[in-house]
Amino acid sequence: MSVEEVHISMIQQMKRRISVRTYQEKFLAPELREKINLAFRDNLGPFGGTVRFELIERERAQEDANVKLGTYGVIKGASSYIVAVIQEGSRDLEDFGYVLEKLILYATSLGLGTCWLGGTYKKTEFSKAIGLKGQEIMPCITPIGYPSQKRSLLESAMRLAAGSKNRKPWKDLFFNQDFEQPLTELEADKYATPLETVRIAPSASNKQPWRIIMDQGKFHFYLQYAKDYGKMLGFDIQRVDMGIAMCHFELAVKELGLSGKWQITESSAEAEKINIPPNTKYIVSWG
Repeated sequence: MSVEEVHISMIQQMKRRISVRTYQEKFLAPELREKINLAFRDNLGPFGGTVRFELIERERAQEDANVKLGTYGVIKGASSYIVAVIQEGSRDLEDFGYVLEKLILYATSLGLGTCWLGGTYKKTEFSKAIGLKGQEIMPCITPIGYPSQKRSLLESAMRLAAGSKNRKPWKDLFFNQDFEQPLTELEADKYATPLETVRIAPSASNKQPWRIIMDQGKFHFYLQYAKDYGKMLGFDIQRVDMGIAMCHFELAVKELGLSGKWQITESSAEAEKINIPPNTKYIVSWG
């Protein structure tokens, strides 16, 4: 059973999803473990990369392999983690973000909490737990479990620092024909909801690096880098964010019965028609 075969509103899950850092200290029910493991089969990204998942219990990992899974105190009470890896490739990080976010939204529909972690976890231990192979990379993981009704002081502080409830307005993210003209919800028409699901999508430190131009029925996705952000991580986390944005847009479009597919369309001639802002590069188009 794939995520797409489950008859749930993914748009509603996108609105419901929040980052959960404090969990009830109990194991997942067997039926939920089974559903998550079945959902691991839906692991193909839009650029053809496949993600390998494992659902790992913290205590069992320590007992069976002497692996001590840790998150430097960022996550409290989680008994289980979804560990994900992907083969290195030209669009590996976008595929990774897309596939893991789809799984996270499915977990949200089951009433479970998750939280994207890109740097605040012990990578060596998690690598051992999943048996990381030669050409595989492990950009991010997520805890998964039952959210606690009370947040830890650290979680409250982190949400405040990241501005988790704050999102950039439409005029900063979405544009009509070029980067000079902001796109309004009225102009977006039937695509207003898919674009709104991108606007509310999670991203590292809530940077929201995606910029989208609507032009003649196509939507061109660009990555606008936050200067020097994430350099210490060893991978381009904002490309993961772009995969998350792609996931939200596609799931919303399909749920609304709109047509289209991902394609690389920008040529040098097309690029010359618009003035691309500094630190901004083209990623992909939908149309």
